Amino acid sequence: MKPPRHLFRIGAIGTVITALCCFTPFLVVALTSLGLAGAISYLDIVLLPVLGAFMVLFIVALIQKIRPDG
Repeated sequence: MKPPRHLFRIGAIGTVITALCCFTPFLVVALTSLGLAGAISYLDIVLLPVLGAFMVLFIVALIQKIRPDG
């Protein structure tokens, strides 16, 4: 069975985008400019678990890609 390549791509792209939003002020500036500054306090509660989920998805897809069938 071939490992699904889309899981690898989704994991990689999701990890990069979520890390970008977590570790840079990009999302803070965007929310403030939209008038949603009150939502900034909830960013860590949402973004850190999402980052963890995308990293797990990426690692699982990578292991499936590297491991030979058998």
